[in-house]
Amino acid sequence: VQLQASGGGLVQAGGSLRLSCAASGPTFSRYAMGWFRQAPGKEREFVAAISWGGGRSNYAEFVKGRFTISRDNAKNTVYLQMNSLKPEDTAVYYCAAGSVIVVVTTTPEFWGQGTQVTVSS
Repeated sequence: VQLQASGGGLVQAGGSLRLSCAASGPTFSRYAMGWFRQAPGKEREFVAAISWGGGRSNYAEFVKGRFTISRDNAKNTVYLQMNSLKPEDTAVYYCAAGSVIVVVTTTPEFWGQGTQVTVSS
């Protein structure tokens, strides 16, 4: 599966952004999907994941209550709604896919290119 992330940009602290990740191929609904991020000088870290059917989701502690992951299997797209953004959320955000939610959370099988999110103070 090929993944294409979009929706990044520059936003002020406290603002919102919605990232999208469009997947190619007819098997999108069979994959769990996730979002990761990488800030300058830091390692890539897990942000959120959602099961293939959308019934389960996992979040990193630092985004709980602020970010929401969702998916539309009819559109082959996964979303990351980011609210109450903080300067420390500044990073390149990547979408990823894996066979099940545990896999996509730890060792994704497929990666998309990143989209830059910059939060100004």
